[in-house]
Amino acid sequence: MIARLLRSNLKLRHLQLLVTLDQIRHLGRTAEVLSLSSPAVSKSLAEIERMIGFTLFVRSTRGTEPTSHGTVVVEFARRVLADYARAQSDLDAVSAGSIGRAHVGAMVATIPALLVPAIEAMKRKAPRSTVLIEEDDLKGLFRRLRLGELDFLVGRLDPAYAASDIAMEELYSEPSCCVVHASHAFAHRGDVALPELADANWVIPQPWATMRPRVELMFRVAGLALPIDVIETASFLAMLTTLRVRKAVAIMPRSVASAFEDEGLLKILPLEVPFVMAPIGIISLEGQEFSPAATLLLQHVREVGRGHAPGRPPYPGNRRISVEPGSSPLLESAGSS
Repeated sequence: MIARLLRSNLKLRHLQLLVTLDQIRHLGRTAEVLSLSSPAVSKSLAEIERMIGFTLFVRSTRGTEPTSHGTVVVEFARRVLADYARAQSDLDAVSAGSIGRAHVGAMVATIPALLVPAIEAMKRKAPRSTVLIEEDDLKGLFRRLRLGELDFLVGRLDPAYAASDIAMEELYSEPSCCVVHASHAFAHRGDVALPELADANWVIPQPWATMRPRVELMFRVAGLALPIDVIETASFLAMLTTLRVRKAVAIMPRSVASAFEDEGLLKILPLEVPFVMAPIGIISLEGQEFSPAATLLLQHVREVGRGHAPGRPPYPGNRRISVEPGSSPLLESAGSS
């Protein structure tokens, strides 16, 4: 398949059409986005399919759907376009006297205490460098990493995502904490108990999120029902707004909470959250070569990470968790992480 693609004389405009059509799944709307006519898009698609020798898209009641061959070719197109965009960016940077651009994917938990300080240190050495930050959950970030759209990720080293093509480097672990908006009545209390919080409004992760079963188990182990008045979201902005408007309670990484507490927006409650999340670290493709900008940013990410947990050994990949009878790996003491 790859040999056939390389011999097919595909041009960048062909690749862009395939990627756009895969995103929109409609010939007419794809034509609008590309500022082309619908017949021109149909003609170009037919030309591409003739060059490759396979049908790439078929029309159905749900729109224009990629075939199995189409899925392979679209992924190839995404990788080529990502490499092209990175090369163009690096060339522009060299022409302007810069070291280029680093493309990094980030989970919210890593931004205040790890990524932003690392970027600040990088900018002091290379002020004309550029950092493009993409925020998403691990599933979305891993997909973009494998497509070559990101240099590396900073996020939680979830063993579920360990694979032979992925390199994981542990930097530090941190506890989670309960937070409320600074105007909440609980914010001025010197002591807060979990049963009180069970009756409050909550912002909690979506059912499929890694933290969700831990939050539910925290209440069950205490003999409490999960709060009734909840909003489920993966949006950090939605969480912050709900904490303020609905006077809700949420759980977040301590470094993130501390950053917003310092700004006077949130208050960390004096209540230990009895579970451990996966450690924070760097995720990249095994054997990947980094651009000068990405290399410099990686150096500072490691330096900032060592400041959080000096002497932390490399991440060993999938680790077996031994559980004593009657205990739970989800409810280990946060202080032991």
